[in-house]
Amino acid sequence: MASPTSILSLLLLAAVVSSAEVIRMYPREHLVRLDSDPECESWKFSVEVNAAGSWSSIPRPCVSFVQDYFNTGRYLSDSISVASYSENFALSVNVADGDGMDAWVFDVDETLLSNLPYYKDNGFGSEPYNETSFNEWVYKGLAPVLPASLTLYKRVKKLGFKIFILTGRAEFQRAITEQNLIDAGYSGWEKLILRGHQDEGKKATLYKSEKRDELVKQGYRIQGNSGDQWSDLMGFALAKRSFKLPNPMYYVS
Repeated sequence: MASPTSILSLLLLAAVVSSAEVIRMYPREHLVRLDSDPECESWKFSVEVNAAGSWSSIPRPCVSFVQDYFNTGRYLSDSISVASYSENFALSVNVADGDGMDAWVFDVDETLLSNLPYYKDNGFGSEPYNETSFNEWVYKGLAPVLPASLTLYKRVKKLGFKIFILTGRAEFQRAITEQNLIDAGYSGWEKLILRGHQDEGKKATLYKSEKRDELVKQGYRIQGNSGDQWSDLMGFALAKRSFKLPNPMYYVS
């Protein structure tokens, strides 16, 4: 019969092996740093699952936390994870042969394109939103691609979904938005939808719901919807599945 000491040694060895296996399941950069602020981790979690509701700015103690989130690879890792689940769903959809009415809706900012270069110069969202300076950034047409979203976009397109790009950007920004998307690698969308004069002053949730409803009335089946804001995904004329991308920098109602 094994001694109590040898049994304890075996249990400790099993625990070490088990822990090593668990640790290897996750990308190193995605692990929570030991010195990270658990309150800021909880704040970000609440934001992403919409438990925080409407919020106006990053809590001052969490500014450096958000900066680290984007600078350490965790943001890209989370984006890849969302894109992977999105693709799994897309593969499960039986796209009707010859029908052409299965649709996927994508937002632009922080979904297809990243404005991180702009926000790095503006406190990662901790500074008050400045419409003038942001529009100046948009007109540069330099917003880089979000790589995971481009991969998903191409996959969805290849599967036969009709792609609609629905953005809160204004109609007068159409030309530069189209060119920025093309430069980033996107092509072949069915329609790029921007805010017209009749949409001015509308909350994003209502505006985007109305535009999706127009698609539904045209006979499209909105299977998937990808956006970084809950206002991209909520309301009415909802997609069969909606996918929230990470964004702890700002909130759009």
